[in-house]
Amino acid sequence: MADPFPFVLNVVSADADALAGPLRAAAAKHGAVAEIDWLSQDRAFDLPLLDEPEPVLAAARAVADGAAADINAVPAQNRRKRLLISDMESTIIDCECIDELADFAGIRDKIAPITERTMRGEIDFKQALRERVALLKGLPASTLEQVYRERVHINLGARELVATMKANGTYTMLVSGGFGFFTERVARECGFDMWQANTLEIVDGKLTGTVGEPILDRDAKLTALNDAAHERGLSLEDAAAIGDGANDLAMITAAGLGVGYYPKPVLAAAAPAVIAHTDLRTLLYLQGYRDADIIKPSP
Repeated sequence: MADPFPFVLNVVSADADALAGPLRAAAAKHGAVAEIDWLSQDRAFDLPLLDEPEPVLAAARAVADGAAADINAVPAQNRRKRLLISDMESTIIDCECIDELADFAGIRDKIAPITERTMRGEIDFKQALRERVALLKGLPASTLEQVYRERVHINLGARELVATMKANGTYTMLVSGGFGFFTERVARECGFDMWQANTLEIVDGKLTGTVGEPILDRDAKLTALNDAAHERGLSLEDAAAIGDGANDLAMITAAGLGVGYYPKPVLAAAAPAVIAHTDLRTLLYLQGYRDADIIKPSP
């Protein structure tokens, strides 16, 4: 039998308790709604919807304007995804590693603006990566370990996201346009099943200023998603994809649940769902997980 409420308005906010009443009232003006279903007390709730979600979503966001709330609409069916593909930098971790390498090299002012423009989709990714890596020529390879130890921090909720989805049968992938030195370590620290990234070439203990080919870019991330789904007999509707920049656009718009995480404008405009105020646990709430379902790995 078809679900009587085919859509869900999902709300995550530190102010969720105060927003619940006004948001339900706003939703009721645009069609029948069910009762609020709390996923996390005073933090996250679902509001099942009978009608098409777009007018309700717009009304809810208008009511919550000014509040630090992530409000998204998702289909009620097939909410819990069986494949997760995630970007790494500024998504699972809180920095862009190439900018931190540049900082140690004393040239952050030359590299960081290129990184920002690339993430906004203003510059070709491959061209920009080659240009930035060339500026790092001669940097001691030991700097990579120093950056990882001193500058790379796992974002709140990342470990819980991966552990919870894996415990429920999800295959998890960390696919980065950054460098394998960092991606391998972050994947291991968070528990991802697999990782892919670019390779910094090193000779005699120093960066050569070149990156291994082929470069992993937007198209490669989409290919990784398609290949993983095919290998596991899944459809793209069974996948969740999350990232923050233009390089993540293709995989996020292709996945059944595509999420922009504190996204750059080009991605924010296209992503079906957006997390801009809360942490990575929100991707679990978007799938209908409750606090009692969330696994908190040991430090």
